[in-house]
Amino acid sequence: QVQLVESGGGLVQAGGSLRLSCAASGHTFSTYTMAWFRQAPGKEREFVAAAIWSTDSTHFADYADSVKGRFTVSREDAKNTAFLQMSSLKPEDTAVYYCAVGLPRYGRRWAMVGDYDYWGQGTQVTVSS
Repeated sequence: QVQLVESGGGLVQAGGSLRLSCAASGHTFSTYTMAWFRQAPGKEREFVAAAIWSTDSTHFADYADSVKGRFTVSREDAKNTAFLQMSSLKPEDTAVYYCAVGLPRYGRRWAMVGDYDYWGQGTQVTVSS
């Protein structure tokens, strides 16, 4: 049974930094895409960043425009763990952040909720102004 557990959320002042972690268990995830989404109150869940598995056995990163240059996604496959380093945080980054894992399937573009098969329970990030 696949489980994803996020950690590292909290309260931070604008301009500060946080590092989120996602520990995955129940499978070997080296060939899966691991991603981060977020959901603010009253809004839909939105794509933040992904560490995308490629057929040449490498991974490349993709980011939402709103976080480019401020957030960095990474993964440590030996530990089945993904990370989201968030810097220069803004109040509009306040949301519940979710880790997601997607199997490599044809046609997936990795920026949609439907591209992912497993989800964590989320961790709250609050940025005060």
